[in-house]
Amino acid sequence: MTMLNKLAAASAFALALLAPAAQAEGLGAELNYGRADGHWGTEIGAGYALDIGGFSLTPGAGLYLRDGDTKLYGRVEGTFSLPAFATIGAGVRFSGDYTRPYATVAMPLIPKLRAKANVGPKYYAVGLTLGY
Repeated sequence: MTMLNKLAAASAFALALLAPAAQAEGLGAELNYGRADGHWGTEIGAGYALDIGGFSLTPGAGLYLRDGDTKLYGRVEGTFSLPAFATIGAGVRFSGDYTRPYATVAMPLIPKLRAKANVGPKYYAVGLTLGY
């Protein structure tokens, strides 16, 4: 599969995730750029937030595009929301043979859209989250 075909497939996947995420309660989609598995790349993923008060548990999965290759990843995040200020928490990312714990923070830009950052040992990413 050529790089152009992979980019087209990833774009279609992202659009398929973003449309319902903006409407459905609990669903969300993310687009991040960062370093994972020893390479720079783009994460395109989705998840479902299970809310309990101000706390949330969010399992998710997606595609990690890097160096002309595509890999699947999974993650689980536990967060606490400070309304109109930030969401903070911790997560674990699974990809191939790698399991990486990380801290996460997200700041609201507009309703249902947040800027997000993940930082952990040998893993960091910044991007946008829509939904949740």
